[in-house]
Amino acid sequence: MRIGQQYEDSPGERATGWEFAWLDGRDVVSEPSWSYPAIARTLIRPAMSVLDLDTGNGELLAELAPLPPHTVAVESWARNTPVARDRLSPFGVQVLTELPGGEDEFDVVLSRHGRLPATDIVRLLRRGGSVLSQQVGSDDLAELNVALGAPPAHRQPWNADVAVMALTAAGLEVTDVREERPPVTFHDVGAVVRQLRDLPWQIRDFSPRLYQDALERLDTFIRLHGGFTATAHRFLVEAVRP
Repeated sequence: MRIGQQYEDSPGERATGWEFAWLDGRDVVSEPSWSYPAIARTLIRPAMSVLDLDTGNGELLAELAPLPPHTVAVESWARNTPVARDRLSPFGVQVLTELPGGEDEFDVVLSRHGRLPATDIVRLLRRGGSVLSQQVGSDDLAELNVALGAPPAHRQPWNADVAVMALTAAGLEVTDVREERPPVTFHDVGAVVRQLRDLPWQIRDFSPRLYQDALERLDTFIRLHGGFTATAHRFLVEAVRP
């Protein structure tokens, strides 16, 4: 059975929310040198209100507990929203599917691997409030697209410089910027297939059948070399509303 048929016919268990336990031992991800949770905790400890954009399944926000008395999370993806509500309701967190419509409401806005809508962030932040975001840059796993003969995941660059310009133009004062490209190694082609299925924006037309020849070449490479290494692209930006 060819790889394309094998993975098309047997898709396997889907991840729940953003929990990727199925990747344990099948890939090696090097994290950036900073700790987003540690920086976030420092910001929210004195805060009375927090907004978490694109909270995913709510796991990270729950790990930051105890949370301020007014904490709101936003998650619009239907697959994640009920998971986030179940996880965050014990902490008194309201989970919305759209951005709040108010103004000057939050001391801190968080966004880890989510949107960074600069104008809305300025609207929602109180004066003196902070925004902290860790972003996935446009070069993320670009080598994977090249190896499979797929088009780039992004047409426009998304990096620290672009984000800083957007936040500054909206009226925020940027206080910290960091950008790194840690390696990611896949140890079997099945992990590659699952990665591309669960993160469909990486290769938008991906299916194992459509890319089966390229997947077989990649499988041969992994078996010969013990893995395929691509490069993650992460950047961190912190800013305040003057």
